[in-house]
Amino acid sequence: MRPALFASLFAALTAIAAPTGVYAASPAHVGAAPIAPHFSESEKADLKRISTYLNTIKTVQGRFTQVNADGRTEQGNFYLKKPGRVRFEYQKPNPNLIIADGTSVAVENIDLKTTDRYPLLNSPLRLLLSDNIDLASDSHVSAVKREQGAISVTAREQAAVGGGSITLTMADSGGSLELRQWEVIDAQGAHTTVSLNGVREAADIPAKLFVIEDLSPFKKNAR
Repeated sequence: MRPALFASLFAALTAIAAPTGVYAASPAHVGAAPIAPHFSESEKADLKRISTYLNTIKTVQGRFTQVNADGRTEQGNFYLKKPGRVRFEYQKPNPNLIIADGTSVAVENIDLKTTDRYPLLNSPLRLLLSDNIDLASDSHVSAVKREQGAISVTAREQAAVGGGSITLTMADSGGSLELRQWEVIDAQGAHTTVSLNGVREAADIPAKLFVIEDLSPFKKNAR
């Protein structure tokens, strides 16, 4: 995989893996009291509605299309289970599999037989993974916007922990919401968009799908 492509892919997908409460544990936030953002009453109502919807998402699966910063498109299947567990199975010829197990996020390359692990990063995508979301009082939420048939919410990360932002966009029928995509803008201004389709609730996603496997034969032989 080319470095630029990997960078945009990793920026978008490692963001998904941040567990609930990650900001409270971050050294950059120790001793810093969060400042509640200021929204109008109508914006607060929209944020409450989005919060209620996101809190109903527990365990889902579906298809995704990812457009990287360089314009390249990737597709595949995804599985998500709160808190902090995701799996992205990329369609061939992409040999990568990305798994977050609630503690680490790993990129497994089946062709090269490598597994690269990374710590879970501070990320506004915790908005999707948290079990108890309250967007109206979240100091990282910077905007909520209505459009015809859609509503979106943007959260920005503090520069002390990398900067960047994420915007979640949901289809809005007036009576219900449905998550359709998120866009990540990293600290360098690169955009990565992940669009979802065929999303459905999954009563029982096997736990083994969120197990990270070390593919390196050297690590296996060392055991």
